Amino acid sequence: MAIAKAERLMNLALCLLGTRRPLSKRELRESIEAYLEAGSDDSFNRMFERDKDDLRELGLVIETVENLDGEVGYLARRDSNRLPPITLDAEEAAALGLAAKVWQQARLAGAASGALQKLRAAGLPEDFDPYESHGALEPHIPVHEAAFEPLMLACRDRRPVVFDYRKATAAHPETRQVEPWALECWRGHWYLAGWDRDRGAERVFRLSRITGRVRSRAGRYTAEVPDVVTVRETVASWAGEVADRSALIRLRTGSGYPLRAKAVSVRELGDGWDELEIPYGHGLDAWLVEFGPDVVVLGPAELRADVVDRLRAVAKG
Repeated sequence: MAIAKAERLMNLALCLLGTRRPLSKRELRESIEAYLEAGSDDSFNRMFERDKDDLRELGLVIETVENLDGEVGYLARRDSNRLPPITLDAEEAAALGLAAKVWQQARLAGAASGALQKLRAAGLPEDFDPYESHGALEPHIPVHEAAFEPLMLACRDRRPVVFDYRKATAAHPETRQVEPWALECWRGHWYLAGWDRDRGAERVFRLSRITGRVRSRAGRYTAEVPDVVTVRETVASWAGEVADRSALIRLRTGSGYPLRAKAVSVRELGDGWDELEIPYGHGLDAWLVEFGPDVVVLGPAELRADVVDRLRAVAKG
């Protein structure tokens, strides 16, 4: 079904781009085999309107023109649908070429290779090979989660999804209905930002905690999708990167090195414990729970209460 629709859209686009005059619905129906096979006029009209909307959503500029007899026709002028010339200097082309090397997934390798050829045509130096080593450090964005590809496609197509998700403090996963916005990589982990329909609020999900298969759902989004900058800020906030205050904790000596790396100050207490002042932002309670008995929260009180609640939830299973 997906292939048939893609072929139908392609045929409609070619008809609209290849004509010098507006084509009526009748002419388009007679020119495209899939429309000829429509069972009725109503079925054809619904199919045509959906296809026309899909092409416009993909960026094709389709004009609606009414002739002297009042008949409506459609066409897509080539000058309105031609991209302006793309010019890249050597540094820009090299940066984009290097980005093509970052993806290590086989399913994305073909797209990266095709993009690289276009970059060469746009100014990427021929002697620059992003698939060879050019230094001691090489960029990599590893993706091990099976949920990555279906979620990436769902974000692209603006398609709601359903998946089972296990929170850090829960013993069993629960079903989440999500309108996916964007995927972000933070500290080596992938996160999905989107609208949680059941909770009626934006949420961020760590892909490694998604269990089972990601299932697509039909229908449109019910919540407005924010711009890219807002989504990235949301991911950073829910992942614990954004902090607007400080927390005081006790940490067992010789443990919790990620916490020590973020500490504003460290004071030895003796008896195998240190006192740390660390940045406090959304998500810190979930992070502290991962260190178990090696961490004791001294303040603020709400952070201590959140950590205690999470630990009790884990203990109850």
